[in-house]
Formats: sequence, C-alpha cells, structure tokens
Amino acid sequence: MNYNYDQEDKVLVAVDCIIFGFDGDELKLLLVKRELQPEKGKWSLMGGFLKKEETLDEAANRVLYTLTGLDDVYMEQLYGFSKIDRDPVERTISVAYYALINIDEHNSKQSDKYSAQWFSISDIPQLIFDHGEMLEKALRRLRRRTSTDPVGFELLPKKFTMRQLQTLYEVILDEELDKRNFQKKIKQLDVLVKLNEKDMSSSRKGSFLYEFDKEKYEKKISDGFTFKV
Repeated sequence: MNYNYDQEDKVLVAVDCIIFGFDGDELKLLLVKRELQPEKGKWSLMGGFLKKEETLDEAANRVLYTLTGLDDVYMEQLYGFSKIDRDPVERTISVAYYALINIDEHNSKQSDKYSAQWFSISDIPQLIFDHGEMLEKALRRLRRRTSTDPVGFELLPKKFTMRQLQTLYEVILDEELDKRNFQKKIKQLDVLVKLNEKDMSSSRKGSFLYEFDKEKYEKKISDGFTFKV
C-alpha cells in the first residue's frame, strides 16, 4: 500500500497570547479588537497562525512582539485547544501561551495599531470563541506558578516596594495576605536586595525599595533551594 501525507486532513495551527500586566494596583489583561468576521469588533486575545518556518515558541514570540514591542519577557506554553468547532471559519487548533510583562515597558504606540486596551482581571469583557476558557486556564496556571517560582517579579518594575510586591501577590492569588507573615516569608527566601533608596510617593516617611536578585536566586536553585510563598 502506497502512503503519502496528501491523504491526511490538513488543519490550521494558531497561537494565542494571554498577556498579563500589573499597574501597581490591579492585575490586567491586554486585549485587541478583532478585525475579521465573524465577531469583528469584539474583544480578543492577540493571536496569529503558525508559519511553515516557525516553531510554536517562535510564533508566540512574534505575536507578542508585534503587539507590545517586547521580545525578552517571561512566556510559557499553556495548553492546546482543539474543539472541532472552536473557530467557525476553518478547522483550527490553537496553542495558548501566557506572558508576563511590565506595563510601563511595553510599546503603547505599537498596541494602538490593534486598538489594544488593558482591562482589569475583575472586569473582563466578553471574549470571542474559546478565549475565555484560555484566560481561566492561564489564571490557574499563574496562581500555581507564583506560589512556587518567582515569576511575579516579571510584572514589577526593576525597583519596587514591599507593599507593591504584596499587592501583586494578593491580586494574583485573589486573597488578602497578612502583612507581617508575608514580609517574613519573603525575607526568609533571601532573594531580594534592599536598596538605600526610598519611594516617597506613598508616605512622608517613604518606603524602602528592593530589587530581585536573579543571579542569587539561580545559584540557590542549583544548590537545591525551593521557592515557596
């Protein structure tokens, strides 16, 4: 029996990016307005089709760069979505990724080309197709990952206050944390550098600024250290 690939069904492969940011108070999601029918003008995750010369990771990075102008950010493959009727136009499998970016660093002019807008996680509009399901899975993954890896620091500016860090964890985990216990746990991890600088915007006394010591963290991990908040 002669066999060749032409006998097999052909399907499209897409990547969709769930892009999270943090504005100091809220966890946010970057959405775009869909430019094609069906669902034209409705809110959507940013996505694109896989090109023949790309890997999935390369396609996801291209989509992210196109929207934000950033190409060196935390991104993780999330899940494959393959319901037969998930895209009413063509049979399409989508591989979702989630990314964590610093809102202040992304190129807003780049985003304007796609009518992109940041939305609070607590106030997400109706999304097209199965993008709402993608978001739910991404949030669950982010909450698990934040408890066991220092991925949350990707959402903060390089210098941040302990209060900003706690607020970030609270909005990601969707729970209020005890200030004393949180700071004690963080300091025991010994992966922050306390700077001789203060943020004077929050009070007259000011709050000390910190930096995440990635080099020290990676060395501790190689020595068997476990990050847990």
